[in-house]
Amino acid sequence: MSWWSAIACAGVEIFTSSEMPVSNVPSDAVTVSIDSGEKLDDQISADLPDDPDEAEAVMHRRMRSPEYRAHAEQLNQAYTGLARAWILGIQKIPAVVVDERYVVYGQPDVSKALDEIQSERR
Repeated sequence: MSWWSAIACAGVEIFTSSEMPVSNVPSDAVTVSIDSGEKLDDQISADLPDDPDEAEAVMHRRMRSPEYRAHAEQLNQAYTGLARAWILGIQKIPAVVVDERYVVYGQPDVSKALDEIQSERR
């Protein structure tokens, strides 16, 4: 099963950022940090020379490295998660989504958010 399929089929999805940690996350939940792509972009472009031609050459070398393949996969996952948030219409974070249908915003304790959703489903 691909990473995207795992997200699409997930019962519990959590959308947050590095500045908004969440707690009590179930082991089978999918957690997406919406700012992880930006942070990965910053890492790969760190310490580039000011000269555009030199910076381009450095980036080409970095992109040919074995480490970049893993980095590229992480970028793919990060931006896929961000796209997933957009598809679901996530309006703010943290957001706890259950079955692509129920959402609780602003609750960093995932177990409390899940309790709220369970109460509403009854």
